[in-house]
Amino acid sequence: MRVSQRMTPNPITVSLTTTHRDAADLMRRHHIRRLPVVDHERRLLGIVTQTDILNTSPSPATTLSIYEIYTLLDQLKVEQFMTSPAFAVEEDCAIADAAQFMIQNTIGALPVVRDELVVGIITETDIFRTLVEILGGGEVGASFDVRAEHKRGILAAVAKATADAGGNIVSLTTFHATDPEHAVISIKERGADVPLLKRTLESIEHIEILEFSETSESRLLTIGKAASMA
Repeated sequence: MRVSQRMTPNPITVSLTTTHRDAADLMRRHHIRRLPVVDHERRLLGIVTQTDILNTSPSPATTLSIYEIYTLLDQLKVEQFMTSPAFAVEEDCAIADAAQFMIQNTIGALPVVRDELVVGIITETDIFRTLVEILGGGEVGASFDVRAEHKRGILAAVAKATADAGGNIVSLTTFHATDPEHAVISIKERGADVPLLKRTLESIEHIEILEFSETSESRLLTIGKAASMA
């Protein structure tokens, strides 16, 4: 999967002369946290983040009046507090590589460029949505994880067991196990005869069932007590 399939195309951008107040207003109105900085041709020059905005804002303890604060923020231009040069990727970059770049550089978004011109932006939220889709999040059905040896045909055997039990695979992913001789295969399926599927999986050599859930048992918790309005 490529970045072009999951990015936000034609993102909102700012110029070098955009004021601090205008950049902050754009983020607030559009519920975004990053603004690529571009020239008149949309060539990437840098990036401004919500953190940059907060770090250059007056302290809440300031004795300045609102008028004085607005005057200062109107004098402060993006060029003075943006991050430049900025990391970016091209449209054909793999999603997994984009995610790895974000992790390596501790950043939450990457402008997407075509010949250095900004055509999109991909964020950590886009990566999470892709991960949820890959893992079958929100899909109804059974899910199971098996620890499998690195042997030819194991993955095919697990997929066949699911099909033979009447299941349709919704998602299938593989992960590194705790040792190099094994991998973890994670499958979410719909429609299988669950007892039959379990028995069939248990009969396959070189695998071990780590987890098996017939339905989604995850719950979103709300913890804590709201402050009293009295």
